Amino acid sequence: MLHYLNSKLPAPQPTRRTFLKLSAGAVGGLLIGTVVPHRSVAQSASMGDGIATPFVHITPDNRVVVISKHLDKGQGAATGLATLVAEELDAAVEQVEAEHAPSNPEVYANLLFGVQGTGGSTAMANSFDQYRQAGATARAMLVNAAAAEWGVPAGEISVANGVVSGGGNSASFGELAAKAAMQEPPAEVTLKSPDQWVYIGNHFPRVELAQKTRGSVGLFGMDAQPDNCLIAVTARSPRFGATLASMDAADALAIDGVEAVLQIPQGVAVLAANTWTAMQGREALALEWEDGSGETRGTDEILADFRALIDEPGLPSNPRGDAAAKLAEAAQVIEAEYVFPYLAHAPMEPLDMTVLYDGQSATFWGGSQIQTIDHGTAAGVLGLEFPQVAINTRWGGGSFGRRATPDAHLTAETAMIGKAWLDAGNAARPIKLVYAREDDIKGGYYRPMALHRVRAGLDADGNISGWEHRIVSQSIFTGTGFESFVVHNGVDHSTVEGIDDTTYAIPDLHVDVHHPQVGVPTLWWRSVGHTHTAYVMETMMDELAQAAGRDPVEFRLAYLGDDARLAGVLRLAAEKAGPTGPEGTHRGVAVHKSFNSYVAEVADVRIRDDGTLKVEKVTCGVDCGVPINPDNIVAQIEGGIGYGLSAVLREEITMTGGEVDQENYPDYEPLRITDMPEVEVHIVASTEAPTGIGEPGTPPIGPAVANAVFAATGQRLRDLPLTKHGLV
Repeated sequence: MLHYLNSKLPAPQPTRRTFLKLSAGAVGGLLIGTVVPHRSVAQSASMGDGIATPFVHITPDNRVVVISKHLDKGQGAATGLATLVAEELDAAVEQVEAEHAPSNPEVYANLLFGVQGTGGSTAMANSFDQYRQAGATARAMLVNAAAAEWGVPAGEISVANGVVSGGGNSASFGELAAKAAMQEPPAEVTLKSPDQWVYIGNHFPRVELAQKTRGSVGLFGMDAQPDNCLIAVTARSPRFGATLASMDAADALAIDGVEAVLQIPQGVAVLAANTWTAMQGREALALEWEDGSGETRGTDEILADFRALIDEPGLPSNPRGDAAAKLAEAAQVIEAEYVFPYLAHAPMEPLDMTVLYDGQSATFWGGSQIQTIDHGTAAGVLGLEFPQVAINTRWGGGSFGRRATPDAHLTAETAMIGKAWLDAGNAARPIKLVYAREDDIKGGYYRPMALHRVRAGLDADGNISGWEHRIVSQSIFTGTGFESFVVHNGVDHSTVEGIDDTTYAIPDLHVDVHHPQVGVPTLWWRSVGHTHTAYVMETMMDELAQAAGRDPVEFRLAYLGDDARLAGVLRLAAEKAGPTGPEGTHRGVAVHKSFNSYVAEVADVRIRDDGTLKVEKVTCGVDCGVPINPDNIVAQIEGGIGYGLSAVLREEITMTGGEVDQENYPDYEPLRITDMPEVEVHIVASTEAPTGIGEPGTPPIGPAVANAVFAATGQRLRDLPLTKHGLV
């Protein structure tokens, strides 16, 4: 299998100084008024002399093109950014479009990462003021152009719905674009107050809806098909970390349409005129692999090694009080062990990347999620300088974390193939690397497997008295460019997030962790560590409430006195769900904070006559700060629930002898439409800064369903997925 865990390929690393500087917004403030060209719009015939700032372009044909620095992989980032620009610009909805920004970290850095990239549900949080300022700046330039043209004071000119008016005159943005481009961008602009908002907090349609509905050619990375393009597929070892011992490519090269078979450091690439022929060529290869230091254990054996570790103290993480002493005094102690499997991301659009490399420069097309790392890695592989490489970001057909890799392995592999093709004496041609879904599901990367052990006590009055929590799981961030931000004193915070920083007022809490070395590539997965930590916290809180003889909502609220927002969404969800669910259902609740957003979910679950379950309804309370696009928030919560429920019901990656057992949707089965519950979302009207929404809906669904199953059957589900318990 292809992986680059020990890759020495150079890639930009965000320094602490850069991280802090960008977090303070210095780059965004300096660049708002800068006029720079943007290739894709500038090359269109209608661009002419229109306004071209880094984040918004206004063309003479009256288009407002918002330049999205974030990859939109279905989560609505481009629409959110377009909403912010359109709000301050007073544009008409129908004239607003979106394009992905070129790779340029000096202009388009994620202000929370220090590199250009999308992830951690940060798109709106780091862009809220930046894109509003961009819209307000463009509006001011239009107003000043109109004032000069009409001889009317700027203060007497108004803008509404894409029309500039004043002194009896009116003009569209397009009519003023050329003259506005000559205006000096203002050093400062005044942003609208919330009571003036027209689009923020209201409806704004998805900017790419028409393109997706019509199946527009060229929208997604998989659509990239430059003239004379070859398709590449790669053969990888069936075991992680194994190396190629020998290859016979004669039968593959004999297939009509196969152009070349190239050896690259991590495997073998077959290049052909189309995908099917390339795959047939790969099947015809005679390959022998050498395990070396590769992973040869199955998941059962890895879990057995985890169980041996969990009996030993781990690295402590943010301890509070004296949990051991409190547990020794507790009237009742509940001990539980939880097992969470490896999970694949399995996006609808498998991974793909296209390159045109001519020895002097390289251009890439694909759904790049961390452009700066992809860009720097490609330059390093090809021996080029950063300016000699271009990354053209396409829309992504799903990701859930998969398109954001700290080692940029997809881009690195594509670059290696492009280089090997040229080194073999061939003329430069575009080459598109395509992963079949089997390549990705069997070839990594995965949400880590995790083992939890919890001991929680109750005193004689039913109050929590001590909580000890130990986790065994691989570190995601160790060895990556993000290690210094996430790993402290040996503890990868993504493993313990949601536990050691819980806002439940548990005064005596001890958390420790083991990070064993396992040769299975791991990666963040939608909501990262919260995928398992929320499950443990919320099922344990439920179990403690039951043992104390208290209502599960009231019990939680008693420990959320210092977290008004989390308590608020819990009350909201409970109120909107009503006292009972549909007839014959049983109810479970969970509440969790992740990515600075607050989500509570109430699940109504039916146990059918055959013993299987159906989640009938989920009622949600959501607080993600200013709700920029309520429709999109609802969609992301619905999607997050579906994605989380899919994993909880039946998804797992298992290995036998170091080889992954699953291949595709038939044996790594995603949620079916018949499994999807009715979802009712209630959004808190907030004036707090906007926070993430792509991931926070996922963590609570698992424990809410598990708590409902306990209410129905008395069975505690601690070993996922639910297929292991005969419920699916």
